[in-house]
Amino acid sequence: MTIWIESSLAGLMQGMQRMVGTERFNLAMQGGGRDSVEGDWALISQSPTFEEGFAVLSGVAWPCGWGRWEVVSLDRETPRAVFRVTNGWEPLYQRALGLCWGSSMLAGKLSGLCAKLFEVNCWAEQTKFQAKGEPYDEFVVEPSDTTIEQSLEALLGSDHATRADLAVALEKLRYENEVRTAAQNQARELIEQQQRDLDVLSVPLLQIWDGVLALPLLGSLTTTRAQALMERLLEAIQASSTRFALIDVTGVDTIDTATADHLLRVVRATAMLGTQCIVTGIQPAVAQTLVTLETNLEEVRTCATLRDGLKYCMERLS
Repeated sequence: MTIWIESSLAGLMQGMQRMVGTERFNLAMQGGGRDSVEGDWALISQSPTFEEGFAVLSGVAWPCGWGRWEVVSLDRETPRAVFRVTNGWEPLYQRALGLCWGSSMLAGKLSGLCAKLFEVNCWAEQTKFQAKGEPYDEFVVEPSDTTIEQSLEALLGSDHATRADLAVALEKLRYENEVRTAAQNQARELIEQQQRDLDVLSVPLLQIWDGVLALPLLGSLTTTRAQALMERLLEAIQASSTRFALIDVTGVDTIDTATADHLLRVVRATAMLGTQCIVTGIQPAVAQTLVTLETNLEEVRTCATLRDGLKYCMERLS
């Protein structure tokens, strides 16, 4: 046991301490001790009192290298507890290295047990150090507003931050940035999907007569809406025996070159499926724009109103 402690364990702990610094090393060890008390508390809880259960736990801890544990005093009213531990593995390996960092993991265990006993966050302050030549380690455990996590944050914000602390901070920033970026991408995708849904809803298809579909459009005929128009119309034509498609642009107030080109593509695409496309309700402002853009609409059948367009279709269906 002595050979193992003085070689493997001592070397391992010294390497960790050199890597992160003494303060962070102690806080990490204390956090590990605090987080490992569930099994200890389950054993203590089987006894009538904490003191009796702690004595049972001490009998288990000693063969496992944790030393001999005893309760020096326990005041539930204050609340305050004092513990002594003799020949624990932490002071033994530190004495082998000729130094003293304190028995931080054991302190974490004792504060964790008292936190469950007193039902409040506790902090263990080590007052005697066997690694310094004293006969035992002694700890005073009392309620505290300071948590191990807060101490780590305070260490990071001080001038004593190590490279490991800075690496942790950078990793935290990287993670937070990834979370924000993912949230922004998710929001952007949601907005884009909602926009696509709106584009689809803004291109309604109406079966106004046997073999006649009507698409009344409102607002600006953007490239996106024009593309949605083509897709919905071609799908509807392919699924039915539509002979005429009326695109009513009475409510369209603006149109650009790209959109006019899409409109012509719709007309040509429907013709390839055996359906004649008729544009109705072109407003004067839109007509002037199309002329200015020199858009060739000679191949497109136009009617002044939707009614005129329907009349045109009915005459050819009869």
